[in-house]
Amino acid sequence: MQTKILNRCLAGAGLAVLLLASVIVIRTLSFTAPTVAESEPEPLDLDASTIAMHLSEAIQFRTISSQLEQSETQREFHNFIDWLAATYPQVHSAMPPQRLGKQDGQAFSLLFTWPGKNAQLPAILLSAHYDVVPVIPGTEAEWQHPPYAGSVDDTHIWGRGALDDKSAAIALMEAATGLLQQGYQPERTVYISLTSDEETGGDHGTAAVVEKLQSEGVQLDWSLDEGSFLLHGFIPGVDAPVASINVAEKGYLTVDLVARSQGGHSSMPPPETAVDILAQALVRLNRNPLPGGLEGLSQKLFDATARHMPFEKRLMFANQWLFGSGIEAVMEKQGSTAAMLRTTTAPTMLSASVKENVLPITATATVNFRLHPRDSIDDVLQHVETVIDDERIDVVMRTGTSASRVSSNEAPGFHLLAETSRAVFGPVITAPGLTIAGTDSRRYEEVADNNYRFNPMLVTREDVHGFHGTNERISIDNMVKATGFYQALIRNANSEP
Repeated sequence: MQTKILNRCLAGAGLAVLLLASVIVIRTLSFTAPTVAESEPEPLDLDASTIAMHLSEAIQFRTISSQLEQSETQREFHNFIDWLAATYPQVHSAMPPQRLGKQDGQAFSLLFTWPGKNAQLPAILLSAHYDVVPVIPGTEAEWQHPPYAGSVDDTHIWGRGALDDKSAAIALMEAATGLLQQGYQPERTVYISLTSDEETGGDHGTAAVVEKLQSEGVQLDWSLDEGSFLLHGFIPGVDAPVASINVAEKGYLTVDLVARSQGGHSSMPPPETAVDILAQALVRLNRNPLPGGLEGLSQKLFDATARHMPFEKRLMFANQWLFGSGIEAVMEKQGSTAAMLRTTTAPTMLSASVKENVLPITATATVNFRLHPRDSIDDVLQHVETVIDDERIDVVMRTGTSASRVSSNEAPGFHLLAETSRAVFGPVITAPGLTIAGTDSRRYEEVADNNYRFNPMLVTREDVHGFHGTNERISIDNMVKATGFYQALIRNANSEP
């Protein structure tokens, strides 16, 4: 009798396992990428050498927005604007730019208005910034080419701003020039915004562009600014480039943790100094990050890309009800993917005593948070207070900006960006994403129904080391395709019914 019961149990367990395996396999087999018609990228009749030369010349202007209080830097900005007018006379003649954004009495941002033939159609805005971050002092010798020389070799243009973001600014000017030479006029109005202070927050130039559009009653259908690229080799198991068209960006919050204790001489330390108290608080924050998970925007990104993975990886993403915790554990091990899942916590600055043999009365840590759209500033502050739970520590907010609004990845503007990417770059994967750093494009949500963040350039892991770092560069092929992308995008946006 017992043997029969055992056999039935084993049979039942085996049937359950077989049923579970069948469900997993069936879900995996149905978790496939949509069929995309194979097509060769559209040929681009563009002068690569001229485009490369113009970006090279643009890089040679040291438009470092964090140094705008210096008269020499202000001259660089003025000289760049004069160069832009001389280099792209057709654009400046057809759509004379408005100079906006007062800073130290100067107006450096440019807003070009390309009037459309049909005033009933909502306008669109294409944006890039031409200011750059400084080169880290003492690292100049580590550059393969001088950072402001704009050197051009057989494949790349080198220098500060090559990726971030003069490349996009020049590609926009090249695209507009080419269309004007063809006698093209858009059906809908197209704004081109070249801003001057993205690297310092956009408080002057970008804010002034938004203010100008608001004063004229402009409500854009959508805007496009920097944020992500065609990413090649970033997602394990995905061989094709991924056009991550970002529909939101994280917020920004910085707080000081100030620990207080008795001072005194270092020869007679108490059981806990202010530094000890502060260190314990930082450890607690590190061990207790804000809740997160593979949901929302990160879910959409990996839902689109995982369909192109090998079977064994697709199996896990197709059955997240079973493997979700394991997927998240793997993603948490890499900073770039972990940042997609949650609000991040990063202690960045420390200060305490004024002398090595003096016990500090206060010890301060500056902690930077990048806010996921699910979390508010108040949520994060409450989390910090709860996790630290120490009355000897004051939590002082220094600055904070909420995460942006999440734009629609179902709107015509998003589909237009995806279709144009495939037309110019071939069969790429397109997916909505989240900008994990900060840009000034969040400001455009005040005047646009949807805001997208995407640079039409293919980058690898090797390329991204140049962002705000050493040996920044962009390929000549990327510049040609970016120019072609903007031309096609403007045409396609104006062929919509």
